[in-house]
Amino acid sequence: AAAEPPLRWEPRCRQQLRHLQDGAGIAARLPPRLEGRWVSTGCEVRPGPEFLTRSYLFYANRLFKAYQFYYWDPSCRDPSYSLVIKGKLRLRQASWITRGATEADYHLHKVGIVFHSQKAMREVASWINQTSGEGCSGFLPPGRTWAPGALYELLSAKTERDCTAALGFAMHELSLVRVEQHYQPLLQPQQSGSRLVEELYLGDIHTEWLERLHYRPTGYQRPMQSAVHHVHPCPACGIIYRADEHHPPILPARAPLPMRLSGSWVSTHCEVRPAVLFLTRYFIFHGNNHSWEGYYYHYSDPLCKQPTFTIYASGHYTQGIPSSKVRGGTELAFKVTQARVTPMDQATVMMLNSSEPGSCGLTSSWSAGVEQDITPTNGCLALGIKLPHTEYELFKTEQDTKDRSLLYIGERPTDGSSPDSPNKRPTSYQAPLVQCAGAPEEFSNYVSLKHLGRKDSNGNEALKPLPVAFLLFLALLCLRWD
Repeated sequence: AAAEPPLRWEPRCRQQLRHLQDGAGIAARLPPRLEGRWVSTGCEVRPGPEFLTRSYLFYANRLFKAYQFYYWDPSCRDPSYSLVIKGKLRLRQASWITRGATEADYHLHKVGIVFHSQKAMREVASWINQTSGEGCSGFLPPGRTWAPGALYELLSAKTERDCTAALGFAMHELSLVRVEQHYQPLLQPQQSGSRLVEELYLGDIHTEWLERLHYRPTGYQRPMQSAVHHVHPCPACGIIYRADEHHPPILPARAPLPMRLSGSWVSTHCEVRPAVLFLTRYFIFHGNNHSWEGYYYHYSDPLCKQPTFTIYASGHYTQGIPSSKVRGGTELAFKVTQARVTPMDQATVMMLNSSEPGSCGLTSSWSAGVEQDITPTNGCLALGIKLPHTEYELFKTEQDTKDRSLLYIGERPTDGSSPDSPNKRPTSYQAPLVQCAGAPEEFSNYVSLKHLGRKDSNGNEALKPLPVAFLLFLALLCLRWD
């Protein structure tokens, strides 16, 4: 059993965390079934930033046809260019690095590009002409006039031509695959029962542009949903489903939301990060004094049922300013001044008790389920937490189709570093948190976790990602537990 959230937490926040700790009714088939069409459920943001929507069709004979539609704007209303990608995918064994995922091999047959404006054509042609090898230097002669609907070949397996690198294009996302199923209750009062929802998780995109061409994913990007079995309502799904490279999706206009952080926010899924991290997050923002509290629950499994450790952190944040780099985003700086750790299993207890004296709480004093303050030791070296610590963040708020407020926080650097300087500020987002309570000024003081039976795992990773040695240690444990 996982730990109970603090008794004074808002009931909806407790309910959501319990729902996730109970597995959230999710089933995942191994190996996954991919046949059919999968679509984005909205405008996606990739590191860079890049704004895109995706529509992937997998056939029973392992062939696939994928569309990627790129845009100038974060609302996906002003198309730049579209890619049509054809190839073959072969599912292999279950991943030993990312539990719950299946590894796959893919081979690209063709990649074509359609430009949606003269500006897009000129920009992409200049990228290719400047950065590609001899075979691509004359991809488009200077001054070539944009031809609406014309398809230009970027990659061909037959002719061994590949001019995709200048776009930062790679399909390594196909090398890590997971399909989840759950049931969505029918919303209409006159209906009872539920409908099946299927989500396709593909490998994450490296946060560094130069690394993405050869990075092999260990985490996921925002999931696509089955065109047949998706969450309703989904205004974007039908638009993206009907699109092709000549008719890119134009998503419905949405009014920008002001950044209102005050309140409580909680994960919507068990989240997966690169390098063997599964976690759920719970944040409380106090707008009256710009202070924040975060609970990070870490687990060893992809359904967040086997807790490993919890971190509570707190500090202050700055007034937000609109991001000049990622339109629609808000830039903030977060200072972490206090942290507490609760190991939840014996493996983590052993690791913390064997850490260097004075580097992580009281020496050799850790035990399962017992929280310890790591502020006096300026953090915890074994967990990669350094105090005090400042991170330069990117935030965005949206409303989903059920009118719930969603909070997107900047994606963590793939290389395990920390965004501890303005030039390392994220340009893309993690999975969203949902608001589960309004301004929580009534619990502005820290409430310690009450543990019942086998304890919950509250893992803080927003401080500083975990050292590689510890991640390898966790990976070996995962292998043993399997």
